[in-house]
Amino acid sequence: MVGPSAVRRPRSLCIRLNFTMLRGVTHGAKGTFTFLLARPQHHNRGLNFSSVRTEAANRSFLICSTYTTDTKSREENKKTIESLYRLSIDVKKIRRLKEWVLLQDVAYVQEIAGILQEMGADKAAVANILERCPEAVLHTPAEINSQRALWQLVCQNEKQLIKLIEQFPESFFTTEYHENQKANILFFQELGLKNNIITRFLTSAPNIFYNPVEKNKDIIETLQRNYLSLGGSDANMKIWILKLLSQNPFILLNNSTAIRENLEFLQKNDFTDHEVLQLLSKLKGFIFQLTASTMQESMIFSKRVFKCSDQELKDLVLKCPALLYYSVPVLEERLEGLLKEGISVAQIKETPMVLELTTQIVQYRIKKLSALGYDIKSGTLESLNGTKKDFEVNYGKIQSKKERPIFNPVAPIHVEE
Repeated sequence: MVGPSAVRRPRSLCIRLNFTMLRGVTHGAKGTFTFLLARPQHHNRGLNFSSVRTEAANRSFLICSTYTTDTKSREENKKTIESLYRLSIDVKKIRRLKEWVLLQDVAYVQEIAGILQEMGADKAAVANILERCPEAVLHTPAEINSQRALWQLVCQNEKQLIKLIEQFPESFFTTEYHENQKANILFFQELGLKNNIITRFLTSAPNIFYNPVEKNKDIIETLQRNYLSLGGSDANMKIWILKLLSQNPFILLNNSTAIRENLEFLQKNDFTDHEVLQLLSKLKGFIFQLTASTMQESMIFSKRVFKCSDQELKDLVLKCPALLYYSVPVLEERLEGLLKEGISVAQIKETPMVLELTTQIVQYRIKKLSALGYDIKSGTLESLNGTKKDFEVNYGKIQSKKERPIFNPVAPIHVEE
């Protein structure tokens, strides 16, 4: 142990964290999951989620720890710094970003490094982990070993575990909610979620494990009741719940009242129970992060722009849930971008899914198609739609058609005599 042998004196630190999802995934989380809408281009307003980080709508909460960020009249712990240098850790980086860690009376640098090495981390991996999350050395070895045992409940082996710690050290070294984390892991396993999905949750949506397990159970039970009341079957309910959670675990940060109110809003707007279920599946649960007022505003805006009846509006929303999901400012920006490209409102009404794409993506795709001589103004917008992969496939087909020589296999061959 580095520093005086006295027991750590409790100090207060309240760090406000805003958990958001990136379009694609949260910081450095390539290959985790992004909790997007039906297409990769989707993103929640207020939610920048590779991320995984994918997208609780401006969820924030306090994490209270036992360390201080007060740097006045404090000196750095020389033994802590010496131990970090011996591990080839960039102390200047820590000093610049989280100097308060270096000011604590007690730290466990060698002990925490030793535990990481036991799990298979080499010297470079240890240095990378502690540079990114230096507060890890302020936890006792007992706390870290408990966290290690907890994550082993869902990891295949320690090789996978150390890889996850290296990618997401902050998630692993948040030990303040250990009992809640354990209870929620066991609950998710009982629910039927696979361990690889639970590890994704631990790394990309760790805050859902900080809830008391009773809170998460209440949300799941609310979803189950509503699913059945909307005409869903008992046989399919478990599959539906697991799929919904896998796509968007941040549903668990909502409350049962918000879920009920949003479903009631859709029913009051004449969506049938079957159509509501259809929307829930298409929106991957993000509808529960909206409010009745914002949904109402978006629907009124769409009705005015497209000059349609209530039934036509409902059909448009079912075809393109983005009209319900995105705020009026977002829809205005995307419509304006399309109109500037010479696309008509009638074309957009025919293919509203194009509003799922950002203005930048639309401009890029139009430019690529125009280079092939494809006139988007007179053609269909279907060629713009879809994921990046979908677009590249369509683009390739158009390119091949343009380059393919016209050949009639039954035409006579003219040979000069």
